[in-house]
Amino acid sequence: MRQVWDEFVIGSKRTGPVRSIGAEDILVHAKETGDFYPHHMDAEWCATQPFKKRMAHGTLVLSVAVGTLADEINEAAMSYGYDRVRFIAPVFIDDTIQAHSEIVAKREHTKNPENYGFIDENVVVTNQEGNTVMAFTHIYLVDKK
Repeated sequence: MRQVWDEFVIGSKRTGPVRSIGAEDILVHAKETGDFYPHHMDAEWCATQPFKKRMAHGTLVLSVAVGTLADEINEAAMSYGYDRVRFIAPVFIDDTIQAHSEIVAKREHTKNPENYGFIDENVVVTNQEGNTVMAFTHIYLVDKK
């Protein structure tokens, strides 16, 4: 699917598939990033903290959320970055998350408006109880032609 800037519609929504976060996901993410903080790795230490159990890395939840929304290849668009990333509530081992997105803005590229524009997609990630655990804006750089 080649969707160019003009074809994106503000208000368009998508929902990714549900995805459980397991202890193995946390271990792999810790190894990949070097983030072995006890919040993620040490159940005994976590038992002494307010949340009482191990939690997933925020960056793991972000990565999974983005990945579950990457269901189609659009060779006219690419990720430009993320704004206003907020880790609203912890995701614990065996929680299930789901990403929900909505196109909220279209902007001209300031340096090359003839060829490119930006699309802002707000993403809200919820857990199995329907509580919001993360929110952010995914920015896409999109061809105009």
